[in-house]
Amino acid sequence: MKLTLLLFFIVLSMSPSLASGNGGEKDAEAKLKIQEGIASFYGRKFHLRKTANGETFKMEEMTAAHKNLPFGTMLKVINTKNNKVVWVRVNDRLPQNSKRIIDLSRGAAKELEMIQDGIVKVNIEVPDQETVFSLMDHFQDEVPEGIRLRVYEEPIDFEKPDLCFSSLALNLNPKSTASI
Repeated sequence: MKLTLLLFFIVLSMSPSLASGNGGEKDAEAKLKIQEGIASFYGRKFHLRKTANGETFKMEEMTAAHKNLPFGTMLKVINTKNNKVVWVRVNDRLPQNSKRIIDLSRGAAKELEMIQDGIVKVNIEVPDQETVFSLMDHFQDEVPEGIRLRVYEEPIDFEKPDLCFSSLALNLNPKSTASI
């Protein structure tokens, strides 16, 4: 029993990911994911026309249309097929009955290498927890279906104890009553 416990502490001290209990960068990024679904893009037909927020649409800029997110919201869009990433700003609206979750400018679509495919599956993330709080405040109790807004508390950092066993006298004789 003592030997098992000792081995457990040795392995624990050698593995920072086990000791900290955090799942790494993937978990950190997943905390900021607010939506997943299908993205499309638009370009020439709408180039230089007015967007829903009154701006002139320029197809090579990094902008997007979304059904519900406030204008000006910055979004990280990840093409799940190739893991390409682009940051866009919401400046236009998708129709509420659209099956897509986001419509990207042609410039953003190029960055995601989705021009050939036309539509791709994407994950949408926000830059930080402050944006999540801002969206929660914006939507109040009526968060649109398909958008997930979660609050994650910051982990508590603590120093791992230095498990130095050089000064311990190990008695591995099971008949002995001496403790470690």
